[in-house]
Amino acid sequence: MSGRMAGSAFSPFKHRVFAILWTATLISNIGTWMFNVTSGWLMTELSPSPFMVSMVQAATALPVFLFALPAGALGDLFDRRKLLLWTQILLAVALFLFAGLLWKGSVNAWVLLLFTFVTGAGSAFALPAWQAIIPRLVPRDALEPAIVLNGVSINIARAIGPALGGFILAAAGAVATVLLDAVSYLAVVAALLWWRAAAAQADALPREHLVDAMQAGIRFALHSIPLRNTLFHALAFFICASAYWALLPLVAKDVLQGGPSLYGILLTALGSGAVAGVFLLSLIKKYLSADKIIMLATAGTALCSMMFAYGGQTVTGIAAGFAGGVSWILAVSSLNISAQVALPDWVRARGLAIFQMVFFGAMTAGSLGWGQVAEIAGLPLALIASGLLALLLIPATWRFKLNLGEHDDYTPSGHWDKPVLATPVAHDHGPVLVTLEYCIDDADRDAFCLLMRELGVIRRRDGAIQWGFFEDAEDRGRFIEMFTVESWAAHLRQHARVSATDKILQDKIFALHRGAIPPRVTHAVTPHAGTPLKTIPQTHYDL
Repeated sequence: MSGRMAGSAFSPFKHRVFAILWTATLISNIGTWMFNVTSGWLMTELSPSPFMVSMVQAATALPVFLFALPAGALGDLFDRRKLLLWTQILLAVALFLFAGLLWKGSVNAWVLLLFTFVTGAGSAFALPAWQAIIPRLVPRDALEPAIVLNGVSINIARAIGPALGGFILAAAGAVATVLLDAVSYLAVVAALLWWRAAAAQADALPREHLVDAMQAGIRFALHSIPLRNTLFHALAFFICASAYWALLPLVAKDVLQGGPSLYGILLTALGSGAVAGVFLLSLIKKYLSADKIIMLATAGTALCSMMFAYGGQTVTGIAAGFAGGVSWILAVSSLNISAQVALPDWVRARGLAIFQMVFFGAMTAGSLGWGQVAEIAGLPLALIASGLLALLLIPATWRFKLNLGEHDDYTPSGHWDKPVLATPVAHDHGPVLVTLEYCIDDADRDAFCLLMRELGVIRRRDGAIQWGFFEDAEDRGRFIEMFTVESWAAHLRQHARVSATDKILQDKIFALHRGAIPPRVTHAVTPHAGTPLKTIPQTHYDL
């Protein structure tokens, strides 16, 4: 986001599809927060131990950790609109069933955790697809404010939903809040049925298998420095922020001596702080980098936990919630933007799913861990410990810079032509060995080696399972690059994935190559039994 964010913060609403889907999602998010209040408070009545109360947060977050990666792969392989449509329908059905069980009085602590887990699983399959469609709803110059507004939807809902849920819970009971949550999912269903997304361009290659697609997503995350840095920051922040989220019902009940209405008010304070944080973010970004903003947000989270621990007064608790909400939106928005700008479209849902895995994995582990600490050492000490850990992690994560991908152009360059084959090669035939030969002068040797190491990261990121480059011991200056991919189809996918930024790097390397003829490229495939090895040489630029 640029310094013009204040003027463009709401520019995505000029795009009708985004505005309608955002509104429907807001309604659904309000229903979700009403359900969160209900489930958290129900557990304090069904089984009030700190560990069981923290299990509610864990049951919400654990499914995202478990299912996010296959969900992200499905979001990249199939129509994202249809995937979202089915998840919203199934979530509505599950909540109608849960409301029926509540009405009959058939819900105990474990049934509550089961349905909390089920709704978390539905969210796990919806989250990557929803985040991945945002670039399709707005132009590139409106993408960053659209990402922030996506977080605003959640936090406006957090400001409205808990208070509304607490009021309805006190006035009409848990059945009413669960029914309203079920109906809220139908608003998203209606919006998705209205939206007629443009058909995606047909891919001539066979669709990736689910496991292969998941492996490709993991490979990308391991070799993408911008995404990897974002994940390190996410892990550090959410493991600490999970403490007050998981233990907030007990803060309301035991520290502040309140009831479900106060719990709803504290969640509203968190949501209100987050909404205020959106406007604060547009101002802060003029003066602070993303790295300094995440540092500020982490310090604010530490302050929030400590105020919850020893505030003792309702007004102090509300102030702590507001500070925590501001810190939360500063961190979540910065991390979401950093993840989005690190991802090309072909792996966007998978990359965002991995981000969500870290997010909810940290929230799950933190919820269980801080719940156990509270059980053993007491609630105030658990909150203080989480705040101190947050402060210690600020210098530990400083070297992992955010937004490293914001200047990269992931638009497919299309400069790799399809190889000319001597004999046909089946799509599933593999592995495939690709080699390139370079002739480099001594004066360019160091520069060439540095560029090649950077290229190796890209090769692995986009599909290579092995990569290396070697110098001919008998012919000084002759270098051979080699990389292996799993199949012929996987190599052709590399052709589709190579980006404009990748082309710039490749051009720099080719410029160091000595001679008028570009580096020689060959493709070798593993032979079938009884057949000779087929090597397909190329003597031009394309791979």
